[in-house]
Amino acid sequence: MNLLPKSSKEFGSVDYWEKFFQQRGKKAFEWYGTYLELCGVLHKYIKPREKVLVIGCGNSELSEQLYDVGYQDIVNIDISEVVIKQMKECNATRRPQMRFLKMDMTQMEFPDASFQVVLDKGTLDAVLTDEEEKTLQQVDRMLAEVGRVLQVGGRYLCISLAQAHILKKAVGHFSREGWMVRVHQVANSQDQVLEAESQFSLPVFAFIMTKFRPVPGSALQIFELCAQEQGKPVRLESAERLAEAVRERQQYAWLCSQLRRKARLGSVSLDLCDGDTGEPRYTLHVVDSPTVKPSRDNHFAIFIIPQGRETEWLFGMDEGRKQLAASAGFRRLITVALHRGQQYESMDHIQAELSARVMELAPAGMPAQQQVPFLSVGGDIGVRTIQHQDCSPLSGDYVIEDVQGDDKRFFRRLIFLSNRNVVQSEARLLKDVSHRAQKKRKKDKKKQRPAEAEDLPAAPEQSIDKSYLCCEHHKAMIAGLTLLRNPEQLPEIPLALLVVGLGGGSLPLFVHDHFPKSCIDAVEIDPSMLEVASQWFGFSQSDRMKVHIADGLDYIASLAEGEEAQPRYDVIMFDVDSKDPTLGMSCPPPAFVEQSFLQKVKSILIPEGVFILNLVCRDLGLKDSVLTGLKAVFPLLYVRRIEGEVNEILFCQLHPEQKLATPELLETAQALERTLRKPGRGWDDTYVLSDMLKTVKIM
Repeated sequence: MNLLPKSSKEFGSVDYWEKFFQQRGKKAFEWYGTYLELCGVLHKYIKPREKVLVIGCGNSELSEQLYDVGYQDIVNIDISEVVIKQMKECNATRRPQMRFLKMDMTQMEFPDASFQVVLDKGTLDAVLTDEEEKTLQQVDRMLAEVGRVLQVGGRYLCISLAQAHILKKAVGHFSREGWMVRVHQVANSQDQVLEAESQFSLPVFAFIMTKFRPVPGSALQIFELCAQEQGKPVRLESAERLAEAVRERQQYAWLCSQLRRKARLGSVSLDLCDGDTGEPRYTLHVVDSPTVKPSRDNHFAIFIIPQGRETEWLFGMDEGRKQLAASAGFRRLITVALHRGQQYESMDHIQAELSARVMELAPAGMPAQQQVPFLSVGGDIGVRTIQHQDCSPLSGDYVIEDVQGDDKRFFRRLIFLSNRNVVQSEARLLKDVSHRAQKKRKKDKKKQRPAEAEDLPAAPEQSIDKSYLCCEHHKAMIAGLTLLRNPEQLPEIPLALLVVGLGGGSLPLFVHDHFPKSCIDAVEIDPSMLEVASQWFGFSQSDRMKVHIADGLDYIASLAEGEEAQPRYDVIMFDVDSKDPTLGMSCPPPAFVEQSFLQKVKSILIPEGVFILNLVCRDLGLKDSVLTGLKAVFPLLYVRRIEGEVNEILFCQLHPEQKLATPELLETAQALERTLRKPGRGWDDTYVLSDMLKTVKIM
């Protein structure tokens, strides 16, 4: 038997409710939660001796159960004569002091200030079915009557789903009247709303509107949100922010319900925030592995990503997380990234903090009371040391941080907080710095206290390992020098390079140090980045290394259009990011690959030179367009995809006859490498140039 209305408008119909209660009989209908589910909130906001009015009581057992635990001054009203008669018959003997009256709540017959609490369980939701003028007028009369019959200091306690139009109406009405507005989420309510009858789930909220004595001329408005019965209310600045906070909790409840139903939602991620500050503390990704066969112990696990390693492919990309989940052997794996700027005491502390929340994301069919394992790399939460934090007028907020890699070595990173999961620049620290940091951690562990960021030894710029290139795309860009004529002679002959995009300076610095006859012009639009590179990444200028603070577009245009315009560079490298996150291409900005600008690039490159471009483009159509435009200007185009990343390195040359087949390319790379590996040159043995070129494709 369908006891729910076919459309929400029927909720406001007297005839509907008469028919509803005749069909249902005396069986209680608790569609917004039972007394046990609501009692925490009710006992918090209602005192046993207070006089309570329940509007739209229906045949809920809520009033009866409140009466039985000591709340005996309760008056119940409802528009349905059928249900009032039922409730009088049920309670006449057992609850003689409780009254049931047939009454229209928009025209109540009580004197002013008769009650200290007006309790509403779903009645406002039933009446406010839409935002048509007639409906809104009826709700205005209802809320005005609630305000009239309440004493100063009294509370309107409304149990609601807090749908957007209902929250807007209730909060707007009472805040204009000068009442204090609090919205309180009822704990453990994700499952209890219409689950059997619908395909969605919404959490239940309690509105607590406290009547204040009117103060002439006062514009004070108080908005609060409380997430748990015993939680501390959080003061919010506006009704709009309150509505946004409620919506976030509704979206989370919907997500949990979908995950329990085995819904295929694709990539799912969410932030868990610090309850006091509202700052993100954990970022969770939910990864399902449908190919894993279910067993008793492989339903669900949590993987804590060590601090500083969330940008690695295995943890930071969808495909990497899928591989991690499959290798872990669980049907559902939740990866947890720890945020910079937050303190974490230990793995045990993180587990205690997360246990209750992550269980809401458990898959369907997981046995009750099953222990959920927390996994990590070596059981360690990792190390992240914030060395410096600042704001650039052009690039926005950024941090310089030292993190520990999987080989226990430490790395310095530049991170723009507008894209906090992307490493902008990275350099390895020398072993003595890593060793000092590890000794400090061991000492702190013995003292049973966490290593604070400010406690770890800061590494001066001299502690950067300049022989090591951390970024795979930088290694590939350096390998592109193989395409020049006589590459084995490069360390001994003059080489003119233009590098657009400085970052931490590791790319131009590597060329400078390993090709002693090279002269490099580096162009950087943001002067803050030159300071960062110099102070934190060991970068310095010299007679062979000049930094020009300018827009790369303007700098190249000035060279191409000036009186002394001529080919001057053997190599031009673009490693410059876009500041616009809405584009499908984050590197380089689109203007750098427009036909007219590429012609200017061509004009300052020697005929046998190579133009090397770091391309990061997720829009396949846009990428095809970029490649077509490049080939129109540079007929010879090689593409090298960086494994596990979106980056593709493009090697562009002017003359097709310069083309080298893969065997020839590898042979010339090995010839250059033999020269660079000569004693005293400081070449890193782990960097094999030919490996960077094995997967190069000619377009």
